[in-house]
Amino acid sequence: MASSLTRDSADPSTEKTFFGHPRGLATLFMTEMWERFSYYGMRALLVVYILSGGPDAAEGSQAGGLAMRTAVATAIYSVYVAMVYLMALPGGWFGDRVWGARKTVTVAGGVIMAGHFALALPGQAMFFAGLALVAVGSGLLKANISTMVGHLYDGPQDPRRDSGFTLFYVGINLGAFVAPLAIGTVGQTVNWHLGFAMAGVGMALGLVQFLLGTKHLSPTSNLVPNPLSAQERNAIIVKVAASVGIIALFYAVVAFAGLFTLNWAMIPLTIAGLLIPIGVLVRIKRDKDLSAPEQSKMTGYIWFFVAAAVFWMIYDQGGSTLAAFAETKSANTLFGFDFPSTWFQSLNPLFVMSLAPVFAWLWIWLARKNQEPTTIVKFAMALVLVGGSFFVFVVPMGMAGDGGKVSPMWLVSIYMIQTIAELCLSPVGLSVTTKMAPQKYASQMMGVWFLAVTAGDCTTSLLSIAGVDLNGTTIIAAQAALAALAGFAIHMYRKKVQTMMGDVH
Repeated sequence: MASSLTRDSADPSTEKTFFGHPRGLATLFMTEMWERFSYYGMRALLVVYILSGGPDAAEGSQAGGLAMRTAVATAIYSVYVAMVYLMALPGGWFGDRVWGARKTVTVAGGVIMAGHFALALPGQAMFFAGLALVAVGSGLLKANISTMVGHLYDGPQDPRRDSGFTLFYVGINLGAFVAPLAIGTVGQTVNWHLGFAMAGVGMALGLVQFLLGTKHLSPTSNLVPNPLSAQERNAIIVKVAASVGIIALFYAVVAFAGLFTLNWAMIPLTIAGLLIPIGVLVRIKRDKDLSAPEQSKMTGYIWFFVAAAVFWMIYDQGGSTLAAFAETKSANTLFGFDFPSTWFQSLNPLFVMSLAPVFAWLWIWLARKNQEPTTIVKFAMALVLVGGSFFVFVVPMGMAGDGGKVSPMWLVSIYMIQTIAELCLSPVGLSVTTKMAPQKYASQMMGVWFLAVTAGDCTTSLLSIAGVDLNGTTIIAAQAALAALAGFAIHMYRKKVQTMMGDVH
């Protein structure tokens, strides 16, 4: 709720306050809330829509989906999520060098909206076109809207800055919590494409209020920090045009020869999602401009990056492997009340909103007692916990092996364990990324952190494409063991990694 308190009539971004923060935070809060509403609502429908009408669909479920197998659904979902986070890297580049943060977010909102409305139209062609548009738009928006939040404050030392980002984080999880309950219910019980259209309307509402509220944003958000020169722009246009032309020609030949299948698109994207993060890390690590302490920190950071990739490989299956299990093998009935399987996707944001303040208080309380775990120990805890969640998952999978359905409380427990693990890793990972970033790459390292999500999801996709049954107890147990062992390994080498981190704790 905004008050009428006027702070500085010369600066429109500070005329009113939003819970004591610049009025522009309300604009960005609502934009991100509606964008996350559209993103998580569509994502909740994604796997069940792909399965619908096929041999792996739940008995009695709504028809009209793509009728694909679970392995294909998992691969598509994983590639899609990986591309969202991969596109955050060029998204930040566009904001810094081409359009500025404000224009980039405006364009991104329009692209996301177009993607959701494309999904609202039947047919595989519109489905994949819609996914591509949402992935590109989400990457553009994700990289720039947080930057605009930072622009509202008087530098990193502004005492309101951390609580402002906390409020912004609430908007993210509020949209993510409501979306599966609203969009998921309509899409899964009424009409798939109406659900996708609701996601488009949500993004449209976010875009409209963003445009109406731009007067409250910092003027800095409208600037291009490091604009391209005419020579650079021309060179990039030539390179992009040549790349697009070669790719289009290649796929035209494949299609003309009658060889094209879905794997012709998914395998190159999956491999790119694995090679690009490796290439980016190698390029930074080999940069001769970095000082010896920066080189040491980058070596230590690679440990965190690999740990995060293993974590996200398991965690992001909450929307694929766990979603497919919820649709086909969970009772989806509690206290006599039936609910769509998409509602399980609201558990994570609900737990985040409930537990994040508890963890924030816990770390401060432990710090006062000089007992707060180090960053490396928190990462180890996260890996052991996310591995433990899949060890728990093995139990209901075994119980449902004879065709029966298990209590929904199994999935509630798994999502809660994964959320606790996320709170040990995700906020800490963002923080350690900014602390360990070489000065030369300070603005790019947040995009590098997101590449850990890309690498994890692409690993899941590659396994699915290779024919590994990610819905089998053996592979679930193997992933659980991998995460747990990685956690123990990091804890065992914590002193070595801490030495590499230098003055970062």
